[in-house]
Amino acid sequence: MQQHDVVAEQFGQTANAYLSSAVHAQGADLVLMQECARRHGKPQVLDLGCGAGHASFAIAPVAASVVAYDLAPQMLDVVEHARVQRGLHNISTQQGNVATLPFADASFDMVVTRFSAHHWNDVAGALAEVWRVLRPNGSLLVIDIVAPKTALFDTTLQAVELLRDASHVRDYRTCEWGAKFDNAGFTHQLRSVWKLPMRFDDWVARMRTPLDRVAAIRNLFDAAPEEARRYFALQDDYSFSIDAAMFEATKPQVQ
Repeated sequence: MQQHDVVAEQFGQTANAYLSSAVHAQGADLVLMQECARRHGKPQVLDLGCGAGHASFAIAPVAASVVAYDLAPQMLDVVEHARVQRGLHNISTQQGNVATLPFADASFDMVVTRFSAHHWNDVAGALAEVWRVLRPNGSLLVIDIVAPKTALFDTTLQAVELLRDASHVRDYRTCEWGAKFDNAGFTHQLRSVWKLPMRFDDWVARMRTPLDRVAAIRNLFDAAPEEARRYFALQDDYSFSIDAAMFEATKPQVQ
């Protein structure tokens, strides 16, 4: 099974859990995202790896149109049902891979992605496609979990993420994101960084993590050095906190 098939299978099985997940349904980043959209007037927006559609729902009230795009058809079914319930008639859904977008050049004023990019097998390819479909002066907003700068903490994070979710590829450091934007030709800024508390039981239940892997995550945390346990604010019930960030990248106007 290829990596994109793993992603589609994992999230197809858990689509409804992501619609009701407080981690995904709430957050000041959704307000910031809507504010960025307002700056474009009534933008045409593409939501990459839309999941259960929370970014699309946040932006739709100030957008001309939003395309919710995801690899998992079941996720798109959840978005379609929810957008009808919410009366958001300017949202459409489309299935596909982020590295091969089925849209014409310069189709969108804004592209957003939220808590999805750590599943992408080809981030460079996806950013090249985003560049292509964005209009000049168009914005790309990336919201995702970011890895700590310290190698020990980075390794701990990637290990627990992969144990919990076989479709995980990598949480990138902020400096790695900066390099990726530079390589793709974007100007960019780090808009916000914050701590995201994760309730352990909800976190593993949302992904239906097998019990042996849940036990392995607990064992990994139990064996982690004290400084790592402090960094992740590990609790007695194994709840912990991770870093999230929002980046804004812009496709420069052609001179």
